[in-house]
Amino acid sequence: MGIIQKKLGNEYILYDSTIFEDSADISFSVKTWANRSAIIGFAEGRGTTFFVDYQGRELVLRHYKRGGKIAEYVEDKYLWLGLAFTRAWREFKLLEYMQQCSLPVPRPVAAHVVREGLFYKADLITQRIRHSHLLLKELINNTLEQGHWVAMGSMIKRFHDHGIHHVDLNVKNILLDEGGRFYLIDFDKCNKRKPAKNWKQADINRFKRSLNKALLLNPEIIFNQQCWEWFMQGYVA
Repeated sequence: MGIIQKKLGNEYILYDSTIFEDSADISFSVKTWANRSAIIGFAEGRGTTFFVDYQGRELVLRHYKRGGKIAEYVEDKYLWLGLAFTRAWREFKLLEYMQQCSLPVPRPVAAHVVREGLFYKADLITQRIRHSHLLLKELINNTLEQGHWVAMGSMIKRFHDHGIHHVDLNVKNILLDEGGRFYLIDFDKCNKRKPAKNWKQADINRFKRSLNKALLLNPEIIFNQQCWEWFMQGYVA
């Protein structure tokens, strides 16, 4: 038992059988989870992400939606280039690899792809990082100490050392739990590549821009040159 792949007509499902012992329990429908009275929360982003309870486990259900101007015309359809190239399959497999590397990421639970001719739609279910909050929320509500910034920099370095390129490294894709541990989330379109200075620096630059933007929108946030030096101290250590 472990990761199982199934095909049902034009649908493809990849799931962890140690979580879903009965594949009939898997659902990518918000309505189904609502009928089970299992929805325990939600978060707004590019689309609505739902938190659901399954046998005492908190899971995260996300439907892939487009961003940018193309979303005005095509909300949630992507060009079919083969199952291995779908958003859900790639993110599930990358999360699985990072879990094997003991990197702080959500555990992948199930992926779902529905082919519709030349296009497809997709969903992903991961295990929720309990007792955690978005870095943005922590920055707004609390002052991060030196240890937090150093630990955050060290965490990003671990991903880079494993060749993980996060294409959207920002304050909304980092979680901090009650124990002070950081996690990286949302690996849609991310990839594993040969370590190189240019893309690593691009990730770091993108994250710093995100912090500065958050500060501009939320003046109460404590982020300054000292904080960034602490972050870089953890990253280069």
